[in-house]
Amino acid sequence: MSEAVSALNGASFAGLARVEETGLGGMITLRGDFTSAGFQAAVKAATGCAVPELRKITIADRGAVAWMSPDELLLLVDYAEAEAVTASLAEDLAGEHHMAVNVSDARACFTVSGAAAREVIAKVAPVDLAPGQFAPGDFRRTRFAQVAAAFWLDEADVFHIVCFRSVAAYMFNLLSTAAHPQAQVGVYS
Repeated sequence: MSEAVSALNGASFAGLARVEETGLGGMITLRGDFTSAGFQAAVKAATGCAVPELRKITIADRGAVAWMSPDELLLLVDYAEAEAVTASLAEDLAGEHHMAVNVSDARACFTVSGAAAREVIAKVAPVDLAPGQFAPGDFRRTRFAQVAAAFWLDEADVFHIVCFRSVAAYMFNLLSTAAHPQAQVGVYS
């Protein structure tokens, strides 16, 4: 079996903000009834996190859980543990209507950091990123120009982006262009 590699081998660009492909991450799509005590317990057991509120992400030591839709979560775990966590979820939710799928190898992950990170993201995603409108712990599914993606802001003011692996090069080039030193708009400065 071949060794797993990330989509862009850790490509990075430094301009108005730093754009980095962050490598392999464990990701599980989990669908089910958020109000079910069994579902909530399975999510907590898998990640250490509670089911998040609408358009939020919760982060704990063992993983994170992001709100994707009224019946879908994205669980973020260690890449090496994703298969085992998916199997545990299936076991914990046996008899309960659900779907748990390891989508780790179908996704690419990026970060955008630095003083102009909000501006870089705002150029390509139709989300109000004004301070106070988009804060740490907020999570959105949207489009980055022509591709679907999801993103959140962490406590260190770093944006994390997840997209399909098949569009990783497009996403990297898009973010790098938006972060080009000559592309400064100055909306949030």
